[in-house]
Amino acid sequence: MSAGDYTVRIAGAADADAVMAVLQLAFATDPPMRYIFKRPQAYAAGFRRFAEATGVASLKAGAAWLAEDGAAAAIWLPPGVEGDRAAVGPLVQEFAPPERLPVLAKVGEAMSRVGETLRQAHGDAPHWYLSMIGVDPMRQGRGLGSALLEAGLARCDAEGTMAYLESSNLKNVPLYERYGFAAMEVIQPGDFPPLTPMLRPARR
Repeated sequence: MSAGDYTVRIAGAADADAVMAVLQLAFATDPPMRYIFKRPQAYAAGFRRFAEATGVASLKAGAAWLAEDGAAAAIWLPPGVEGDRAAVGPLVQEFAPPERLPVLAKVGEAMSRVGETLRQAHGDAPHWYLSMIGVDPMRQGRGLGSALLEAGLARCDAEGTMAYLESSNLKNVPLYERYGFAAMEVIQPGDFPPLTPMLRPARR
């Protein structure tokens, strides 16, 4: 099936559980996420709170997408909308193994540096941020992720804005490149799994 064969819609407040449930399944084997939530108990207890740091704002802004009524979901932050950044640090402190905290601090520093690079290169130009996108593992490889990505990028293009994401899996980088994203660098301090910030220029 192609991406156009799926039903993709904006997720509302009533869809919060469906969005979070499929993302929790999709990220259960995500390398950076499991670096933070190493133990299964930690992942089960902490992932939703982590995802809600951006997911709540995304849902309120009408910027979260749901495919096939729960088979896949994406949470974006549109220009001018921010997640609860203050919630992330305490969650990492609570759930990450203590010996990994120094490396995770370096990851945070690197992400801040990338953000500063964006500001220096593009000033206050608006951009959409794809915080998370995930597909039910039982439905992966069938174009659902592409359908979600196309829906979000269509909105970016309609507004003439850039799009930004951090790919947490190197296998997904070629997919994002096909949609016009380009890698800015690879963040990988210590034994942290590679994280690839990617930017897609505005299209008018």
